[in-house]
Amino acid sequence: QVQLVESGGGLVQAGGSLRLSCVASGRTFSSYTMGWFRQAPGKEREFVAAISWSGSSTYYADSVKGRFTISRDNAKKTVYLQMNSLQPEDTAVYYCAARPGVVTATQPGTYYYWGQGTQVTVSS
Repeated sequence: QVQLVESGGGLVQAGGSLRLSCVASGRTFSSYTMGWFRQAPGKEREFVAAISWSGSSTYYADSVKGRFTISRDNAKKTVYLQMNSLQPEDTAVYYCAARPGVVTATQPGTYYYWGQGTQVTVSS
């Protein structure tokens, strides 16, 4: 079992930055691929970024490539999402998720564990 708790969301102006954190509990955090997803009102949950268990591989949605950076610290059982150059279309609830296996899996249904989400609002 893995429990995930996100933090770091908030209100920011367009062009600004935020860093999201996701702290995990459970002994097997370091063996999981970790991902970030987001869901805007009226839209389906979509993949944002993922990082392999070792941190050596990362994968991003085209919409955030070059602006967002995912990283992890296995000693702290924490995964981060640094978000720069934020735009109003980035407004959503952001979720942290965990799964075994490949970092390139982007479907939400392939992730086993989910956090409760943190709201990110970008004003224009």
